[in-house]
Amino acid sequence: MASEIVKKTQSITTAKDMRESTQIIMKPYANWEEYLKPAPLSIAILGELVFISSKTDFSINKNPPKDGYKYIRYPESFRACLMQVCNSGWWAFNEAHKSMDQIRLHTSTVPDNMKTAVKILFQGSDEVVQAFLPDQLQNIQTIADECENLACAAKEKFTDVIKIIQELLEACVNAEHFYGEEVEEIKKRLEEAKMREEASRKVSERSAKAMKTMERELGKAHENYKKAMDSLPCGWEIIGMDFAAGITEGITSLINGLVSKVTCFDSQTGQESTKKKDTCDYIRDMQDAADEVDKINIYSKSGEILQTTKILGKYIKEKNIEWKKLYDQKKKCTKTDFVAKQFERIQSDLQRSPECNPKLKALRLCKTGINICRQLAKYAPEGPGSEGKTEKIIRIWKELIKSARAFDSKSKSVTKSPSMTPKPPMMYQQANKSEGSGKKSAGERATQNAHFRIEQTRAQLGKTREMYEKCVENMEKNQKELTDILVTMRNCEVKEIDLNTIIEMLVKGMDAMGKLKVQWEKMELFFQMVSNIVKTTLSKTLKNSVTAAEGVQTLSYNAKLFSKDLLYNQAFQASNIASLVHLISDTYTEVSTKYLMDRVSSLGKLMAMDKSKPEFEQEHLQLQNGCDEAQRGILHLVIKNKKDFERSADARLERIEGELLAILPAATPEEIKEIKEAVDAGMNEEEEEE
Repeated sequence: MASEIVKKTQSITTAKDMRESTQIIMKPYANWEEYLKPAPLSIAILGELVFISSKTDFSINKNPPKDGYKYIRYPESFRACLMQVCNSGWWAFNEAHKSMDQIRLHTSTVPDNMKTAVKILFQGSDEVVQAFLPDQLQNIQTIADECENLACAAKEKFTDVIKIIQELLEACVNAEHFYGEEVEEIKKRLEEAKMREEASRKVSERSAKAMKTMERELGKAHENYKKAMDSLPCGWEIIGMDFAAGITEGITSLINGLVSKVTCFDSQTGQESTKKKDTCDYIRDMQDAADEVDKINIYSKSGEILQTTKILGKYIKEKNIEWKKLYDQKKKCTKTDFVAKQFERIQSDLQRSPECNPKLKALRLCKTGINICRQLAKYAPEGPGSEGKTEKIIRIWKELIKSARAFDSKSKSVTKSPSMTPKPPMMYQQANKSEGSGKKSAGERATQNAHFRIEQTRAQLGKTREMYEKCVENMEKNQKELTDILVTMRNCEVKEIDLNTIIEMLVKGMDAMGKLKVQWEKMELFFQMVSNIVKTTLSKTLKNSVTAAEGVQTLSYNAKLFSKDLLYNQAFQASNIASLVHLISDTYTEVSTKYLMDRVSSLGKLMAMDKSKPEFEQEHLQLQNGCDEAQRGILHLVIKNKKDFERSADARLERIEGELLAILPAATPEEIKEIKEAVDAGMNEEEEEE
């Protein structure tokens, strides 16, 4: 049964399936229609500024800064300053289109590099792996570095526009063209913009910390496996592989979690900021979010904790404990001493993390596990002497497994990791060969785990659907607000357009450009992460795979094979991120080609035209209509993508339930209830404040 369940799980968790699962789970957080939303508004605002600049002009150079202006070139002419803003915006959109198109082309080659790398890894000797694998991985790293540079170039262009607008607004204030409340309002908006810059800087710091954490944990994975296998009891090879699966699952959770935090920066700046009372509260939240790296690292231990907890179940059969099998008469020790050592190792790792609620929960799970192991060690030689003691140990273990499942479900929710994952390739091969002893208990454990993972997947996809629906609702609401702004701007008669109207447009333009800049910062961080994974793989994991000894024990799944699985896991995660970015860049390029670049060209033409000729008015009207059409087109894309997302999520769950439940024995109502309670406790738990 265990073998059949594993084979079926492998068949529904292929590399293609896992890429699709990642895209489904990340959809609410990598919602790039949200990114595209401010683009037509930005172009429309730039067009209105060109139109307005033809009607009014004055000097803003009354009280210039001591060191002069850094970004404004023509302070004597407000009209020239507006044209500088428009020109800078035109370059930003051109650079964005060019960069994203190149990113799309670069990332499309990653899957082929990944296929070649896997072929070398699993078919080649150590010498072949050492000679040819680095080239394939370095190809992926080169792509990541090149894409990072492209993203950085686009980000800088949007930064230039924002800085020009900020300095222009500051110059208007200093030139005393405003009084009273108007001055205070402009100063407030400038202060908000500066605080958003501070938030952006904090995200960069958090990203640097994330890279260091990932490098450290990837480096420790091989060492943790070796320590565990050195103390593995004889005959526990299948258990050893299950434990190793917990380590590789932890690596996957860590990488997915760190990627999700890069992506969530978009939704926080774009959506959550609208819910805050003021910008100060928002920035304070961003400062708290810097600790999310530590929390993700803690949650990434959930796989190891759950696997270690399940090992104890090997000797617990309903209301009894198999005391005789538990105690090794030859060595005079309890076999679960291995479990205690693993809990102690995880506990030691956790102690190095800063204090927070996830840490307290994880430490509590380890402490309970260690106490159970001590009780088993105490009574194993001669038995507990009374049924009451056995019942108490079993009850505490059942509570522990439920809590470990809840913690793992919370981990999947926080790190955005797929609940259903395949065994690593070398482990899968060896597990099929090693089948034999403990077949019945292995089948029971595999069945319980499959039911748990199905319920976890169901809850995760349900939560993802709910979050995505909220994203779309927010976007439709924001779309209406943006349309209202444009309608108000266009309804102003030329004679009514005063300085306040222009300033309002500049502020809106600054906000819209700021949102676009955030997306390019995120894209930059994506590629930093891919590059960092590959660097660590080349510097540490590849070296371990070649130099690893065959193992202290005669294990068929030894340190060398584990290192190969780690190599595969890391390369696949890097490829997975690149695949996600390819999907994003493909969407952006398509929409930019359809809806943005013609409008950007029209903006360029408008800037170059003679403002006294009737063609100027016609081009202005054409740009307005084009931006309206772009808004409608993007909204149509949002609705289409929402329907596609719902179909994909439904199809994924239907396939998992249909194919896996068909071969699983029915779980008892009590088991189903316990599993559902554990999953709900983890998935629906609100984030606690430290």
